[in-house]
Amino acid sequence: MPTSQKFLIAGFGRNAGDESFARVLENRGLLDAYALGTRRGTKSASKEHTRLQPVFGLLNYLGAVTLPIYQSESFRFRLFGLFDRWVQTILQPGQNILVGTAFAPDAMRKAREQGGLAFLQSWTSHPQAFWDLVQAEHKKWQSPYLPVSRYYQERAMASVAAADYACVPSTFAVQTFVQNGFDPRRILLCPLWLDLKAFFPAPEPRPANRPFTIVHTGGLSLRKGAPYLLEAFRLIRKEVPNTVLRVRRHLRNDIQPILKQFADLPIEWADHLDFAEHVRRYQTSDLLLFPSIEDGFAYVVAEALACGLPVITTPTTGASDLIQPGVNGEIVPIADARALADAALKWWERLRQGERIGGRAELVERLSFQRFEENFVGHLNRIGIK
Repeated sequence: MPTSQKFLIAGFGRNAGDESFARVLENRGLLDAYALGTRRGTKSASKEHTRLQPVFGLLNYLGAVTLPIYQSESFRFRLFGLFDRWVQTILQPGQNILVGTAFAPDAMRKAREQGGLAFLQSWTSHPQAFWDLVQAEHKKWQSPYLPVSRYYQERAMASVAAADYACVPSTFAVQTFVQNGFDPRRILLCPLWLDLKAFFPAPEPRPANRPFTIVHTGGLSLRKGAPYLLEAFRLIRKEVPNTVLRVRRHLRNDIQPILKQFADLPIEWADHLDFAEHVRRYQTSDLLLFPSIEDGFAYVVAEALACGLPVITTPTTGASDLIQPGVNGEIVPIADARALADAALKWWERLRQGERIGGRAELVERLSFQRFEENFVGHLNRIGIK
């Protein structure tokens, strides 16, 4: 049993996962501090419990606006070592620490040395599984880029090694941790939640004259299965020529040369979307096609389902846990454009007849914050943290 029941959460930037865990710990009186590398805090933690270091956010922003995506990402990762040192100055003897992958493995080790427990918040599959899956795609498409910088990968592996417990978001992620030798008894399955007041089906009926409209939110990359998305779109248009594909113009370096092979496709690109536009984009589309090669838990799958769209995705997208095949979408093999197209066309036949997805009541229950909180608190109670 830990010498302290209290936690330090450390997040390089604000993200939904860290904020969710912080909110639970704050609600339960278990949060000592939430260390953020930003200039603004979060509603998930009181000002009393918030520690801010805006220099990290400033440097990250400068890298993002001056460097290509892969290089700016690698630059951000290099800041993690400095962030780790700062977190160690905040960590108190006996405190437990909960921190995201690669952020602060040295602080995790220090927490254990000082009598606390180290919790890893993993938003992807096990780092080795992540590397193997994505590297295979990079080799297949002869990409000169690594899946992620070696520096990040080394810190990610160090984070796993330093963890007493790993909080993972999906059964896919659990499987990869077990397959890579992590003790199943130390894996805490913590499916994430979604604000269903923000994501909801369109209030108006689907226009009868709207063409089959497919949406893909998030960025395009080899990791996200972009070549199979675009090839599936080409196959779908052979059957339904006026099909529309909506894609966000957020392109990683590894996919840009490959896009030339699909220059003939009439893609509806979007640049920056504010939150309302992001939701409306779901509400005015018919189906989410998300053929990710690796994803611990893709929020976009949950968002699309909440907005009433069927989702075609892969078993290596952790949010596939939410898919009930034939009810609210389909799960198809990775790297299979034909399977993606066939599944999408099957759903189009149903949608054009006015059919809508099912499973709404179960989705609402599974994605509630209450369920997330009860689940995480249950894990803590079994460990001996009340």
